[in-house]
Amino acid sequence: MLARDRRREISRLLQEKPVTVDELAAVFSVSASTIRRDLDRMTRDGDVVRTYGGARTLGGAEQSLRERESIAVEQKAAIGRLASSFVDTGAVAVLDAGTTVGALAKNLAHREGVTVVTNGLTATTVLEHSAGIELIVVGGRLRHISSGFVGPFAERVMADVSADVAFLGADGVSAQYGLCEETPEQASLKRLMVERARELYVLADASKLGAAPAHWWTQLDRPWSLVTDDGATEEQLEPFRATGLVTVHVAQVAATPD
Repeated sequence: MLARDRRREISRLLQEKPVTVDELAAVFSVSASTIRRDLDRMTRDGDVVRTYGGARTLGGAEQSLRERESIAVEQKAAIGRLASSFVDTGAVAVLDAGTTVGALAKNLAHREGVTVVTNGLTATTVLEHSAGIELIVVGGRLRHISSGFVGPFAERVMADVSADVAFLGADGVSAQYGLCEETPEQASLKRLMVERARELYVLADASKLGAAPAHWWTQLDRPWSLVTDDGATEEQLEPFRATGLVTVHVAQVAATPD
């Protein structure tokens, strides 16, 4: 099969779901390095976004929460562990919907004396039986695909919150434009979270840095911190550091035993 034909078929497969390098190598009976070259070419052409160990389509159908739960699992776990160190006892913390912030919730489940305000069912499910956590769930219209509440009801509650810290996720993170989201309702609620928190952290694995898979944005025009994983390259991180507003924290992913 010619390389251009293989890339065309890879693109078709990625329309269905994210696929790893090893999976693609097996499908086409070629080496992993050949697939990586294909994906590098497709990334330069703007057809796909590289993820840890594979790729996904750019601007394709939004992935469900269940699909995202199987992507960058170790990276999100490392980000969640590091992010939990920024939550002080006695703090009021806003937790966004999504799987990466959900990884933070898992690290807060056994903490004492923390109040969590969340619009996400992921964090809610993790923390619902945590006796040491005062849990406040922001209601509203449920986006089933992302398991998060949005809309005017959610915004009305969030407007009455004064938080010590907020932890936000996103579909993509840009040093220039901020947080990329699938819908204007998600972007609008995030703007309130930004306004109502004293400190702001964005949790995003390396595949989301510089990615813009959708068209709605929450701008970040105040100091904030980016928590990402050690798969992020200096090329990805430099634009954030150059703004003068962003403090970058890199979570070290635990090595996989041979």
